[in-house]
Amino acid sequence: MVDSRKVSRRQFVTSAMSVAAISSLPAQPGLAGISRASSPAAMMQQAAVALTDSPGWKDQGIENLAKSPHAKLHDIPVRAVTIPSGFWAGRREINVTKSIPTMHDLLEANGRMNNFRRLVGKNNAAQIGPVYSDSDIYKWTEAVGFVLQSGDRPELRAMTRKMIDEVVAVQEPSGYLNTYYVGDRSSDRMTPETQSTGHELYCIGHMLQGAIAYYRGTGDRTLLDAGIRFVNDFLIPNYGAAPKKPIVSGHPEIELALIELYRITGDKRQLELAGYILHGDERAKFPERRTIYMFSGTPFTARTKLQGHAVRAMYACCGATDYYLETGDPAYWKTLTALWQDLSQRQMYISGGVGARAEGEAFGEAYELPNARAYGESCAAIGNMMWNWRMLAADGEAKHADIIERALYNGINSGMSLEGTLYCYRNPLAFDPSGGDKIRNQWYDTTCCPPNLERTFASLPGYFYSTSSDGIYVHLYNDSELSWHLENGTGLRVTQKTNYPWDGRVDLTVAPAQPSDFTFYLRIPGWAEGAQVSVNNKAVAGAKPGEYVPIQRTWSSGDVIRLRMEMPPQVIQANPRVTDDAGRVAVQRGPLVYCLEELDQPQGVSLINVALDLGDTPSDKFQSQLQTDLLGGVVVLRHTGRAYENDASANVLYSGYSGIQTKSRRLPLTFIPYYAWANRQATSMQVWTPVYKA
Repeated sequence: MVDSRKVSRRQFVTSAMSVAAISSLPAQPGLAGISRASSPAAMMQQAAVALTDSPGWKDQGIENLAKSPHAKLHDIPVRAVTIPSGFWAGRREINVTKSIPTMHDLLEANGRMNNFRRLVGKNNAAQIGPVYSDSDIYKWTEAVGFVLQSGDRPELRAMTRKMIDEVVAVQEPSGYLNTYYVGDRSSDRMTPETQSTGHELYCIGHMLQGAIAYYRGTGDRTLLDAGIRFVNDFLIPNYGAAPKKPIVSGHPEIELALIELYRITGDKRQLELAGYILHGDERAKFPERRTIYMFSGTPFTARTKLQGHAVRAMYACCGATDYYLETGDPAYWKTLTALWQDLSQRQMYISGGVGARAEGEAFGEAYELPNARAYGESCAAIGNMMWNWRMLAADGEAKHADIIERALYNGINSGMSLEGTLYCYRNPLAFDPSGGDKIRNQWYDTTCCPPNLERTFASLPGYFYSTSSDGIYVHLYNDSELSWHLENGTGLRVTQKTNYPWDGRVDLTVAPAQPSDFTFYLRIPGWAEGAQVSVNNKAVAGAKPGEYVPIQRTWSSGDVIRLRMEMPPQVIQANPRVTDDAGRVAVQRGPLVYCLEELDQPQGVSLINVALDLGDTPSDKFQSQLQTDLLGGVVVLRHTGRAYENDASANVLYSGYSGIQTKSRRLPLTFIPYYAWANRQATSMQVWTPVYKA
């Protein structure tokens, strides 16, 4: 995230601030609109809005698509999938036991909750943090909500409910709730300029998402009711088409939140407001560069390519896809498919990250994908995953699941340290620590990425499966158990046994409540050439990379699907128009992208001097080795490459061309998964490595 009033590169606040005590300052006088009437008890006297009971709160997925008329696939609830072991089990447990609790403490230490308390006289500290600081609390609450959907954690639930009570205590009688635009700033509320830069709607969007996730985890609608009051009592009566006041989404987020709210209230005014915001309000005039940067303020259906702030663009695409899922507007689908082509063919890193430029945290031109200068904000990779999840629901195409997997295992997973308390804001594909940059930090004053990562890992079970009118789809692989039902009500259990992503063998035991005729859609990842599928040891034809294999039959309890995928290291080259990768290749094994860290190479060898010696059969030049004692247990790749020898011209900027190949020597190189980089000592890293030319 970047404050859009400063489109140039956002300057991080050093991580040393993370444990700084908050200074006690005199309370600000004249805080507008805060009164006893806005207490939780007073608010609860208002009639609660009826919510959908089909499905009920416990049975709603990451999105509640049960009644979305243009959704081909439908979510299953997070609680329906348990992940007891395997790759993601440890990651998720650390998220719950370390990441989320320590982030709570950091939010407190950095004054995020004091911003609320001061408005009701419980703290005398001045407002602290950027204009969007309220959203940090809401994203953290969403992470907790998803955790509680997997099972109760009483201490975490009590901690969160205390925070929720302190949040709703400052809601004004009008429904407005924001800790920044109070006092002397209250006159700036919801002006077009403030909407474009002040993140009011961004904050309330995250509040709605956090409230819905917490409601689905607990049945507690305290925060949700506050969000509904903001929308129904403040936004809808006052903002929208004339004669109401103009409305613009300076940082898209409110759109997808309004639509998810509509899905549980059935109030079409919320859907219509989201559509109005997506179309843009002609009365809110901004320079073209501003609407490009915001990825809003003009009709979404007029967009032809991804540009501007990467997170804003991804969230706008999420909201637009949600709008399509509810309305089926063909103009939206046409635009979404064009933007998806731009993303997948011209704008996405091999890690699934997006956003090439530090300036404006923005997309670059087509094929502008630098490595060391790559921004690749963690939030943008998460936005990429969120958008492709919605596109997958719309058309059921495995190409979207491929991007979900690529982003999840690489560009998202790299954003949190293995021990769960350090975070990457940016995720470059090459790095040199000699410049003093510290890539992983405990805290950023713009702390959008840490709780965003936490909510993603907490919600992960909800991404494994979808149902359709004719059966069930499996998207992701890990030791897990699904306990749910088909759309006709037939109970269904699916148990996965696998060591994925280190091994390509997956066994799925299918157990319907009674013998049932349905289709099991088995995803073959795009990287999996030659995958083999069988049911009860009988081969199934039609397994193609990047597609779902539809297995239609009468299923009985104990039927076993076996998926076998070879995992040789694959050597990847980029489109020639990606100039930073010219003459270079990347290495991938299964869904994991690999990198070189200098500390793993022979002593004294610099990464700038190494090259891969590939020959005619590149995959054969690598050996895979499981190292259980390294980086939590990883498969490393060994390769005998080359190291160029420095000569006298190495320190000369320009020299005459000799046509003579630089001397080199053979040496062993060790690759680790990209997600695990920067978890030891500071050292150089690169994903794309030159190819040796004899």
